[in-house]
Formats: sequence, C-alpha cells, structure tokens
Amino acid sequence: MNPDEYCRQKAGPPGSSLYYALLQLPPSRRASAYAVHAFCQEIADIRSAVHDPGVAHAKLDWWRNEIDNMLAGRPAHPVTQALAPSLKDSGITRDHLVGVMHGAEMDLAQMRYLDFPGLDHYCDAAGGAPAELAAHVYGFQSPDTPARARALGHALALARRVSDAGADARRGYVYLPIDELQRFGVTAADLQNGRYSGKFADLMKFQTDRARDALSAARRAIPKIDRRRQKPLLALAALQTALLDEVATSGYQVLHQQIDLTPLRKFWLAWRAR
Repeated sequence: MNPDEYCRQKAGPPGSSLYYALLQLPPSRRASAYAVHAFCQEIADIRSAVHDPGVAHAKLDWWRNEIDNMLAGRPAHPVTQALAPSLKDSGITRDHLVGVMHGAEMDLAQMRYLDFPGLDHYCDAAGGAPAELAAHVYGFQSPDTPARARALGHALALARRVSDAGADARRGYVYLPIDELQRFGVTAADLQNGRYSGKFADLMKFQTDRARDALSAARRAIPKIDRRRQKPLLALAALQTALLDEVATSGYQVLHQQIDLTPLRKFWLAWRAR
C-alpha cells in the first residue's frame, strides 16, 4: 500500500462522510486533502487506541518529531510522506500541524467539562484546528477563510458531541457540560448506562438546537469567493446537519446505538452541498 492509498483508507474509506465530501474536490487536490485528513485522524485515534497516558503522550511527542522531520525533508510515516509535497503550495506551517494535537492533549488531561466555555474550547481544538488545516489544502483567496473554516470545524465538533454522545460515554468521556446535565436533571451515569428519560430528551434537544444553530451560522460565514474551494467542508456540515435531524427523529436514541446516514443519502447530500 503506497502512502496515498494509506491516507485514503485511514481518513475516508468508501461509505464514510469524508469520502463523499472529498468527491467535491478536483481530482488533482484529493490526494493532498486525504493526506491532511489522515494526519488529523492519526492524532485523533491516539485517544481510543492507547489507554496508557504515558504511552499516548509519547506517541504525540513522536508525531511532533515526525512533523519536524517532514519539514526538514525526511518524512518517515506514510501520512507525512503523502502530505509533504503539499506543504509549500498550501501555506501550511508547523504551527498549523502542531495545533491539531491540542485536542488530543485535552482528551488525555480530562474526561469531563464543567461548563460550556470548557466544551467550547475543546471543540475549537478538536474540530476547529483540523478544519483550518484542511482549508489550506482546499485553497482560498479571502484572508478570512481560514478563520471561518475553523469556526465551521468548531461547530462540526460541537454537533458530533450530540450524535456521538453514547459512544463517547461508553469510552468514559462525557463532553456534555456537567452544569447543563444538572440543569436538566441528568447524570453522567445515565449517559454511561444508557438510561433514557424525558429529561434526557430535553437535554439533547437543547444540545441539538445549539449545535444546529452553530453549524448554520458558520456555513453562512464562509466567504462567497471561496465557497467553491471549501466545498468539502460545506458538504461535511450538510451531512452533520442531516445527522442531527436523524438523531432528533429517533427521539435522541443515541446512547445504545450509533445513528448514521445511508451511503446513498450521504452521496446525495454532499452533491447538493455543491
């Protein structure tokens, strides 16, 4: 398997949302886009693949060194080998790449968020930084586009906290703010044990409405001149919005199952987002 094939399989295998989103790019840009998303996925996977915090931090340190090696022209990993040719033309810097690691570092440091400002900061790190990095590969003309793409990635991460609430809780992570759980009369144990109730439904409707509003505002804010170039990010936002609708239609039954869209619907929604 060559580096480009590795990145395609790692980041966007057929049937995934990213697979359909990246179909909106010209073929000449897809390899670079898969490489940057594969890099982000490698970092994100450290949380789930490594249970020893010391080992996880060592892996993050390895990636920092690998970034420096790539920038020095000595990439060793398939992802950095695939990504290296894109660096010069895209304007990606070391700060952009290292910034993606902050979300993983937060996951290693805490598994609960007391209030929304804390969750908001996490979503910026875990979703905003990767989206800003990807925006450089997609291309842009407006100087506002990277920051607007970051805001949309931030909103995507917030929305995933709704659709992934059950899967997160089973891994020990409760991203929904503790003060909001208390306000609605729901406990972290309810999430982890899959206990549904009217109070849980009210909590999730509140979370869903906030995430949907954030996605809508961030999508509208992408500069018009760059909306064609940023089609993959807009497609991901359309897919996540549709997924929030599915979650709501299910009665927020996310604790015992992973709700998803069918591949055909993903294809149609991504195409419409053009």
